[in-house]
Amino acid sequence: MSKKIIILNGSPRINGNTQGLIDAFTKGAQQKGHEVICFNLEQLKIHGCLGCFGGGKDRKSPCVQKDDMLKIYPKYIKADVVVLASPMYYWGFSGQLKCAFDRLFAVAECEANYENPKKECLLLMASEGDGDENSKPILDYYEALLKHLNWKNLGDIIAGGVLKIGDIKNHKALEKAFELGISL
Repeated sequence: MSKKIIILNGSPRINGNTQGLIDAFTKGAQQKGHEVICFNLEQLKIHGCLGCFGGGKDRKSPCVQKDDMLKIYPKYIKADVVVLASPMYYWGFSGQLKCAFDRLFAVAECEANYENPKKECLLLMASEGDGDENSKPILDYYEALLKHLNWKNLGDIIAGGVLKIGDIKNHKALEKAFELGISL
């Protein structure tokens, strides 16, 4: 069964190492017949969440702020799978990804008890550091986030040892990303 997949790319480098992971994953997912759309968040004008609890009144435009999140909301609502793609910044998501993700709360405001839409999710991340001590903080956060949202974790790939643009070339994580895409 074909799935609708939305990728939130939090990398400021459009052709950077995170993009390499996205490309490999997308190739695998599309090979299996899934529909994939990627939002390069750095290229969009998205303001931070105001914490106003003023959203949720209009499903087509759930947030009180009218910015480029209006491009993301309809695809997010229809998506079966949400891919969080980001370079690792201080053992977390980039600001671009965190900002956009926080704004998805407006969709939950459309439901009783702020219930989030049920999704499957996966993490693609490029990281300068390598090893378990580097990955543990972000993986702990990612797992806690999915538990809170009641989302199913489809997997996570952290490509360690990549800093400069192009370091991802021939990295073993590219094959893992492709295989993750094809496994859906």
